[in-house]
Amino acid sequence: MFDDPDAQTCEQGRAVYGFLAELGFRTTRGVWPAPAIRTPNSDGETCANVAYRRYTLELQALGFEVGFHNATKHASTRAETIDGLNLFEGCFGHNPRAMANHYNEEAIYWGTARLSPPYRTAYSMATLRRTHRRFFGDVEGHPLFWGDVCRERIGYCRNFVYATANTLAACPWMPYYDPLRPFVPAWYASSEGSDASRFVDTLSEPNQDRLEAESGACIMYTHFGHGFVDRGRLNALFTRLMRRLSGKNGWFVPVSTLLDYLRRQRGDITITDRQRLSLERRWMLEKLWRGTL
Repeated sequence: MFDDPDAQTCEQGRAVYGFLAELGFRTTRGVWPAPAIRTPNSDGETCANVAYRRYTLELQALGFEVGFHNATKHASTRAETIDGLNLFEGCFGHNPRAMANHYNEEAIYWGTARLSPPYRTAYSMATLRRTHRRFFGDVEGHPLFWGDVCRERIGYCRNFVYATANTLAACPWMPYYDPLRPFVPAWYASSEGSDASRFVDTLSEPNQDRLEAESGACIMYTHFGHGFVDRGRLNALFTRLMRRLSGKNGWFVPVSTLLDYLRRQRGDITITDRQRLSLERRWMLEKLWRGTL
């Protein structure tokens, strides 16, 4: 799992992560290392909150991974992104192994840049060009550019999210290098679990059993601040499904641990044009089918 920090309070985080730790899961907690210095575009704690930072360090000591969700919860200049990465390294002892873009303007290869022609054009039309020229992390010369820094300091970056529990079946080449997007060292995909409702749909009992039967691998994309805790109590279906999943003969490790393993088994993979288009086509069709563009 890669959990984005959007809307997550300290109390919600303790409830979810304490439960996961008891069951033996070790996951990736995305953080904003820097405080907001302008109007934020999202709720949720940053590592400027001492209690939040201390608990995240406790999780890291237990074997959880800390990931990067951009520097903070609003657009950051190149210098601010570098400062955020320095804060991350100073706090957690290393550069981020895994990241997921927040919807900040410095997001890298985001919006229409996620896709190649002809799907880029189709996406732009379907979204009424809402994301056209909105993201600049990979645009050299722009004040928000940090692509060269990403290439030097980030290990894996999330891109496409699919409506299946078996992420590896949807993206069998992950982690992969994309020569059309050279500032990211390696990309990975994930499975849809952005809120509690979508999470439990993706990890339903039949989907768990199918994932096991396929000997697959799942990287859940989620926000534990979106419906997993209500007035201090964990979502009942979430707890039941996670208890069930923990009883299976699975390997419940952080995102980078899984991706490192896949890379050791298969070596470095550079995606081909045909493979890239197949990933983009499936993602576009699923987004159109679910009406989530």
